[in-house]
Amino acid sequence: MMKWSTTIPDLAQINWRQLIKLVVYVLLLINFGFYIRDDWSIAQHTLGADSAVLDWTSAFATTIDVSAWFILLLLFELETYVLSDDAFTRGKLILMYGIRFICYAFLVHTLFAYVKSTYDLSQVTPIKGVSDLCELSDNDLSFTSNLEYTELDGKNCSDLSHESNFFLIEPPEFLVVTDGEGLVIEKQLVWVDLLEAIVWLFILFSIELNVRLQDRGIATGTIVSGLTYTKILLYGLLWAAAAYWIYRGHWMFAWDEFVWIAGFTAIEMNMVEWREEINPTDIAGGIK
Repeated sequence: MMKWSTTIPDLAQINWRQLIKLVVYVLLLINFGFYIRDDWSIAQHTLGADSAVLDWTSAFATTIDVSAWFILLLLFELETYVLSDDAFTRGKLILMYGIRFICYAFLVHTLFAYVKSTYDLSQVTPIKGVSDLCELSDNDLSFTSNLEYTELDGKNCSDLSHESNFFLIEPPEFLVVTDGEGLVIEKQLVWVDLLEAIVWLFILFSIELNVRLQDRGIATGTIVSGLTYTKILLYGLLWAAAAYWIYRGHWMFAWDEFVWIAGFTAIEMNMVEWREEINPTDIAGGIK
């Protein structure tokens, strides 16, 4: 007969940092599933039979981007906490750098996709000869505003917009139409996406430089302090982006921003522990 232990776990023996990291990583994985679903849902409105490979990869830029970030997060976790220095043989280092290079290529693709979207939206002009959305109801189009997509038909066209200027977006097929207000929001959203991608890349490069410095036993000094303050500024910009998502009603995007910041904060905690091992006199990883 199985006997259940009535011993209460000693909370002092629980590694809270690692427990928090585990929770954060699980939340990131769940969010990843939501983003795949959202990308697929939007692609049903923006892609057609004639869409090129680049159009498909652009439509799933978020999925590709998050996949690359997951792998990079795992590599940082291995390098800053899981593996010891002796584990990094030449072969493993080459493999890790090779995987990193592929991930960076994906991130650059995502950045390119956002740049392309920003440029495309800056070039759109009003549809000539159309002053009522219902005039477009029989053209197999979807109407969008603030990332909400609705198949346009004669029944809902009069409820979706009361403006007189309309714009075809989402090239090359231009299967999506929006009005003036929707276009302004679309431009804002794509600019926030672009700036987020740039900020995250700077954070990535800052952590990479930090790791390389600590690999050489450098845990304090002007460069380390500068990197710390730079990352504080960069994370502040991400919190501002999260505030914008909340303003637009995209709570999932804001939540996703939060858990990714938490994910990389976990890596920063690893760095603090590592820094304390390099310089035990550096109390709680403080900056000297």
